[in-house]
Amino acid sequence: MASAKDKEPKRRAEVGSMIYSRRVKFWIAPSIWVAMITGLLAQPIVSESKFADVDHIKVHYTNYGKGETAMLFVHGWACDETVWSEQAPALAEKIRVITVDLPGHGQSDKPAEIKYDKNLYARAIDGVINDAGVKSVILVGHSNGTPFIREFYRKFPAKVKALVVVEGPLHAMFDRDTMEKFVVPLKGDNYPEAAGRIIAGMTRPLKDADLRDKIKALMLKTPQYVAVSEFEATADEDLWKEDKIDVPVLMILAKQPAWSPEYEQFVRRLAPKLDYQIWENVSHFVMMEKPREFNAAVLKFLEQNQLGFTKTD
Repeated sequence: MASAKDKEPKRRAEVGSMIYSRRVKFWIAPSIWVAMITGLLAQPIVSESKFADVDHIKVHYTNYGKGETAMLFVHGWACDETVWSEQAPALAEKIRVITVDLPGHGQSDKPAEIKYDKNLYARAIDGVINDAGVKSVILVGHSNGTPFIREFYRKFPAKVKALVVVEGPLHAMFDRDTMEKFVVPLKGDNYPEAAGRIIAGMTRPLKDADLRDKIKALMLKTPQYVAVSEFEATADEDLWKEDKIDVPVLMILAKQPAWSPEYEQFVRRLAPKLDYQIWENVSHFVMMEKPREFNAAVLKFLEQNQLGFTKTD
């Protein structure tokens, strides 16, 4: 049986261990509190659904964050702002983001008696910028959105810091006669079938069948008269004027015959500050198919050109 004297060293060791543990816990506590407070402060960027009034047409947009400079995302033919759902919240961690439903699309008004052309879309984009209180933008255009963001740059060059072109052309893909033949089937009673064939051509390379179906359903929601009017508007020769683009341009294209070496030479003459990228094994909807890679490429472009990084609240 151990005596009280024998137990004393063990008791002292246990007491010492308790004191040491308490000291360690006390020393760690401040760092835990800092982590907790930081976590509470770093809240996700809140999205705000808003409307701008343009020619008595309600133009819907969604705003993420604050700042005088914003990335403004413009969808393509028969689409809406939701094609950018993988970009907006992620990129808003670095810069203010705005996604827009062009007139006739998404949640924006869809009057039947107007033309859906470059002039309307440029006014709509400008109306959103003014309503949001933004001073300058980096415009991102997908597909048919490309010539329309370029038209905005023509009209308001002082407001544009850069352009990001996603699977969209900077010269006409068809002459007027070919365009008219192309549009004729879209004007008939079997519009869903005719439009479905066009959409299938765009989405065929997509391996994700659910994503293909999602895109088709989205595009067929756009009214026939809007889709036809916008297609006809791309026959406007003034939309394709070969005037210089002096701001930085990022171009992300899916590998296909349309984006030939000759086309690259053409756009390099047009935009001297061009970052030209051809991506393999991707579809027309590259930003939906490869969102991480797409977002990383955009952020790298912004950083390299020192474009509008701002703290978002």
